[in-house]
Amino acid sequence: MTFDLSGRSAIVTGASQGLGLSIARAYVEAGASVAICARDASSLDAAVTELRSLAGDSQKIVARRTDVAEETDVAAFVELALRELGRIDVLVNNAGVYGPLGAIEDVDWSAWVRAIEINVMGSVLFCRALLPHFKQNRSGKIIQLSGGGATNPLPRISAYAASKAAIVRFAETLAEEVREWGIDVNSIAPGALNTRLLDEVLAAGPDRVGEKFYNRSMKQKESGGAGLQKGTDLALFLASTASDGITGKLISAVWDPFPEFPEHSEDLRKTDVYTLRRIVPKDRGLKWGVD
Repeated sequence: MTFDLSGRSAIVTGASQGLGLSIARAYVEAGASVAICARDASSLDAAVTELRSLAGDSQKIVARRTDVAEETDVAAFVELALRELGRIDVLVNNAGVYGPLGAIEDVDWSAWVRAIEINVMGSVLFCRALLPHFKQNRSGKIIQLSGGGATNPLPRISAYAASKAAIVRFAETLAEEVREWGIDVNSIAPGALNTRLLDEVLAAGPDRVGEKFYNRSMKQKESGGAGLQKGTDLALFLASTASDGITGKLISAVWDPFPEFPEHSEDLRKTDVYTLRRIVPKDRGLKWGVD
């Protein structure tokens, strides 16, 4: 997919590797300036070197080592990005962790809380920091990375599952809160990716993550997974003007026909398709529980 992001600027968190780096790379190739952050300084430096090699003379690449769960870190990074880039048009909340793996009564509690802080509070902190800027410009794109934990139970990976469901509901709620300012807020389910998170599952073994999930992860590793391109393409679409007005949705990069969304903008605006909703008996063809 090709979209022109010339003259636009984006923040991408957790962009030193994996999907975050792939999204930042695509934005630069589409003409955008980008500000990236991550916790690991060495991998962040490598990412900056790569992105600068792709950037044109008018594009800027900004980076800062940042802990997304620390309010002062987030504020300092956003201040740097705004100062260096002049404005921000797109926020991609990509930074995230699986958290501790195992039965809830056995896992380290501080590690469980830390996962919630990174996955949920980190994304909320970036939204809080940038919303005054977006509101002033009466425009903005917020793209939240979700995952299978938002729509399916993930036994023994409870911090990740709970955090991903929480952040999707936050994105849906924020979308309504900022609709009048022309700010679009959407979540991406990028598919099963072969990243460091998968490596963590395989290293933990079937005793900690459960035999079923471990075997599924092994098959994913062998098959190559969903690949980064589909999630990257969706993030590119949502950063572009082609997605204007599409907001409050959880979109699957693998299964949903997002290139066709502009043709169905009215349906998307008027219905709750691509959202988290409660299922009642009649939704499954059952006769009980109906007035």
